[in-house]
Amino acid sequence: MEQFSVTVFVVDAFTNELFSGNPAAVCCLENDIPDTLKSKIAAEMNLSETAFATIDTDGSETFEKSTKFGLRWFTPSHEVDLCGHATLATAAVIFHKLGNKEKTIEFKTHSGILKAIQEGESSITLDFPINPPAPFEAENLPDIVRIVVGNLEIQEVQHSATTKKLLLRLADKYNRFVNSRRFASASGAVQEHADRSVACCVANSDLYYK
Repeated sequence: MEQFSVTVFVVDAFTNELFSGNPAAVCCLENDIPDTLKSKIAAEMNLSETAFATIDTDGSETFEKSTKFGLRWFTPSHEVDLCGHATLATAAVIFHKLGNKEKTIEFKTHSGILKAIQEGESSITLDFPINPPAPFEAENLPDIVRIVVGNLEIQEVQHSATTKKLLLRLADKYNRFVNSRRFASASGAVQEHADRSVACCVANSDLYYK
């Protein structure tokens, strides 16, 4: 049986403390691997998302020199179309661990082109599609909301037609330790991101690698 190795970085995003923040696994692949293997690696890592980056050129570039990459995200059970903290983690690995000195790099994804910009030596800015939501009503909406937040009071419900996600805003009386924004698909399957928006994110890139 042919054997090969894949280097996996585990990055804590949105923090400057080890073993805190929002962890993601990152694999930077010189040569792409089958989706079945990506799924197995993601299941083995057992984090909310494992990111797989590839070089989006004719093969003459490297992670150190290229400005264009492919990026996909896998949960332990399936592929997702967008993940903010795993994108930030991938950019941090490319910039800070693999030595890419470019000001801006681009990721080609299922959600369009995402940009990561180095802001000095201490931060990374992510430029994501806006995908603006609009107020939303549906006959089964109360049931979907109850699945996501239980009996918490909802102040606003909006829907993004592009991403097919619901945006639920809790009442202002709740503090930041209660999940203030949660995303759910219109079918009712829940994907949760505590107190983070993935539409546009500016975060400190002083991340920790495990």
